[in-house]
Amino acid sequence: MEIRSATDDDWPRIWPFFARIVADGETYAYPPDLTQETARPWWMERSPARTLVAVDGEVVLGSAKCGPNRPGRGSHVSTASFMVDPDHGGRGVGRALGEHVLAWAKAQGYRSMQFNAVVESNAAAVRLWRSLGFEIVGTVPEAFDSARHGLVGLHVMYRPL
Repeated sequence: MEIRSATDDDWPRIWPFFARIVADGETYAYPPDLTQETARPWWMERSPARTLVAVDGEVVLGSAKCGPNRPGRGSHVSTASFMVDPDHGGRGVGRALGEHVLAWAKAQGYRSMQFNAVVESNAAAVRLWRSLGFEIVGTVPEAFDSARHGLVGLHVMYRPL
């Protein structure tokens, strides 16, 4: 597996699993009616942020986007979002992307990383982020309408770099 910066040519290979994950209704609050073109700016970040892909040859296994959590006086805190193609889950793609993003953020001079909205019923993500040193610093009750679980909380997770 190789992790590299995403190119515009990668978007058509990210879109199928992006659309599948959003439609599943369990982890992202993106609008459900996004098309391939209207979804692109939601995921394909521009500088100072960046979008990454984890690839095996020509196959995109997963993707991450990372950058400043807020502009200006909040720009010393980084954030990131991750999607792994469900057909390639269980191969360590999420962990590899997480480790890569943490190393990148530290090298860029960010002081910490904050995830603003980790769905509390997404046990695999919560377990992964905790194993990478994140802590839950708060939970917004009933902030996410899960397709399977109804209203669940969104964790804010934090890790110093």
